[in-house]
Order: sequence, then C-alpha cells, then structure tokens
Amino acid sequence: MRMRIPADEPRSAEQLRQHYEVEKELAVRLRAASRQERPGLYQAVYDELFRRVPDHPQVTAPKRASHGNKVSSQLRLVKPLLTPGGTFMEIGGGDCALSFQVAPLVAKAYGVEVTDQLVPRPAPANFQVVLSEGSRIALPANTVDLAFSFSVAEHIHPEDFIEHVAEVYRVLKPGGVYFCVTPNRVLGPHDISQYFDDVATGLHMKEYTNGEMARLFRDAGFRAIWVEKRLKPVRVRLPVAAFRAVEAILDRLPRGLRRRLAGHRRIFWAMEVCVAGRKPR
Repeated sequence: MRMRIPADEPRSAEQLRQHYEVEKELAVRLRAASRQERPGLYQAVYDELFRRVPDHPQVTAPKRASHGNKVSSQLRLVKPLLTPGGTFMEIGGGDCALSFQVAPLVAKAYGVEVTDQLVPRPAPANFQVVLSEGSRIALPANTVDLAFSFSVAEHIHPEDFIEHVAEVYRVLKPGGVYFCVTPNRVLGPHDISQYFDDVATGLHMKEYTNGEMARLFRDAGFRAIWVEKRLKPVRVRLPVAAFRAVEAILDRLPRGLRRRLAGHRRIFWAMEVCVAGRKPR
C-alpha cells in the first residue's frame, strides 16, 4: 500500500516522481557496490543526488521555516547530555545547523559528513567538518563525549553501519554516549519510495527497530543501552524491552494498516527509534 502525498508537501507529484527515479537509480548503484568500492561512493552518490534533484528536502531545508523548528527540537534532545567543556559530534547533519547551535555550549563541535556542499560559511570557531568515506571517522580514539545522529543510520549500507557503530564507540571517551534517532522499520518505508513502493528502494539502505538498533549497540561494546524520549515537560529513559514487545506486535499487522499508522504523528513519534548507549568507563 503506497502512502498518499500529504497536503503540506510543497512539491508536485511529477517532482516527487523525478526525485524517486534518481534516488532509486543511485541506491541500486550503492547497494551493488562492493565493500571496497563503497567508501568513495557515498560522497559521489549524494553529490550527484543534490545536483540532479535541486528541490531535494536537504537542499531546500535551510530556506524553510520548519527547518529551524526541526533543529530546535534536536537541540532539546541533546542539550541535557551536553557539558560545557565537552566535545560534541553530529553525524550526517547535512548543513550541520545543529552543530552550529551546539557549538556555544561545548568546547568543540564536529560535523561528520560525506560532503560539505551544504555546510554554510562562516562557521563557529570551535566547529570543524570531518569528511567521512563510508563508516570511517577521521578522529582519534577517546575524543568525543556525545555523538548524535538523526535520520542517518538508514542511509548507511547495513554492512557499513555495523562498522560505523564500532567507529563511534572507538572515538567516544569512556562514559561517552551515542544517541541515534532513526525512523522505525515497522512503520516504513520512510524514504522517497514511500509514495511509490511498499519497501524502501531509495537511499534508505536499511531501516531499523529499537530492538535491532540496541542489539547492534551491544555488539559494538555498549552496555548501558536505553530508549531516550522527551515527554513534555519531562524527559524519560525507557527500557528497550518494552519497545521490542510493541514492535513484534506491529510487525505482524498487515502492511496497509502499518502504513496508515505511520501517518499518525503521535504513533510515528512514539515508535521512532531513539536509542542511546554509554561506553563503559
């Protein structure tokens, strides 16, 4: 069951179709690439995507008022985990707007990206772009206090994502936290293919559940793992086991029903993957 185009979507059906065709073509190229080919391919794929789809949401985001609201929401998520003398690392932030907001609150902020095309200049003095080829992060071990990714995990080839989590674990200081937010697979797909296909065929290489993400964190070495949610006016940490049970139920529902549930903002938010893990001290 394909998702209906929402009323607030600024692009026409023809523009969405053109975006879909380009992204699907690039996704096939990335999925078919070998482990050795992929490191240099991520940047090439996204540079080509943004060039061929000039109305891509990531390109036009800074021009939209909603972008500021999105960044403010992310800042509220990470702010309680920041320390004034700490180091923050944003992974796949696009224009790194969140890192620009965080920079005055920390000693150092890094933006890890496959391309710096979208990062504006000038940048805060304590901010640095770190270009990444695939899963590698060009920072020394035990460098970062808080790593954060928002809607990034699903764009990484699943083989590379295992290495990515291990890399984040490596660069975190003992006691450091990786906070990963990504759409939930059981309510997907969530890439451009949601309007045309029943499974992700665009540049969402793999979508995850809270349970699947927690298992990857544990395999990388994280031991304290939880789901972090902001329930106005409080913030709560919830056990992953509770989400595994709900996800197992949702996974058994007909695809059409799950897609309808995905259209409800509160259900989408409640089930969104928001897994955090702490590196042992």
